[in-house]
Amino acid sequence: MICPQDQDVEGTPCGLRETPGRRKSGPMKDMPALAVVPPPPRAYDGVNWEGLKTLYLREVRRFWKVGTQTLAAPVVTALLYMMVFVVAVGPNRKMVEGVSFGTFIVPGLVMMQILGNAFSNSSSSLLQAKMNGLIGDFLTPPLSPMEQVAGFALGAATRGIAVGAVAAAAVLFFAPVQIVHLWAILYFGLGASLIMGLLGIVAAIWSEKFDHIAAVTNFVIMPMTFLSGTFYLVEGLPEPFRTISHFNPFFYLIDGFRYGFIGAADGSIGVGVAMTAVLILALTAVCWRMFATGYKLKT
Repeated sequence: MICPQDQDVEGTPCGLRETPGRRKSGPMKDMPALAVVPPPPRAYDGVNWEGLKTLYLREVRRFWKVGTQTLAAPVVTALLYMMVFVVAVGPNRKMVEGVSFGTFIVPGLVMMQILGNAFSNSSSSLLQAKMNGLIGDFLTPPLSPMEQVAGFALGAATRGIAVGAVAAAAVLFFAPVQIVHLWAILYFGLGASLIMGLLGIVAAIWSEKFDHIAAVTNFVIMPMTFLSGTFYLVEGLPEPFRTISHFNPFFYLIDGFRYGFIGAADGSIGVGVAMTAVLILALTAVCWRMFATGYKLKT
């Protein structure tokens, strides 16, 4: 093809002719490689209060949206226990620790709801995220391992305290109770909810399917709860069951909680206070280690 007359007259193909203002393109060169620097996991020091608040509110709203299951169902269970032990059996029972049998078991029933619901909140939240492949939603935000532990534990404790308060208000119609030591009610109630919330985190991270959580609940949580003096005095048990019961941490939680209502304890309140603090610190350290190392959370 020959260029038009007003362009090249030497017969240079138009596609190869160098037009004015146009430079010949040389051989292409590789672009210099840019150093890829991943963003730091945290862009600031101190506590991420906004992130911690968001995680906590997420856990609270999660159980609040299904209040019929998380709040109403435990109350119905507590009322059924009260009807069986107080209405059907209670009139034939003697006084226990200077109070009626109904008044004696009310703190135990309330603590049962606190223990079970605090454990269920953190364990179900984490395990569902693992099973649905959404655990990255908790690991990618700029939250430190301790902030993640605090968010899940405080959310579980909130559910445990909320269910315990509602259950207490419901069972008071069957057996009146009074507050004797407020500090014991607050300390053991909050301590028990934190312990079970942390234990739920450990169980959920360790578990690989829902059957594992069910096994922990059915073979560990429930037996330890029912064999902790909820409906009876441990001192009235024959040996070696009396001694074995004193190695059950749930016994001290329920006994200390009951001490706040009736002013009498079946065991040592000092041991219960120390044991509660030690368990919170120990379980917090275990949970922190699991998040920090990514145990069964990261591949």
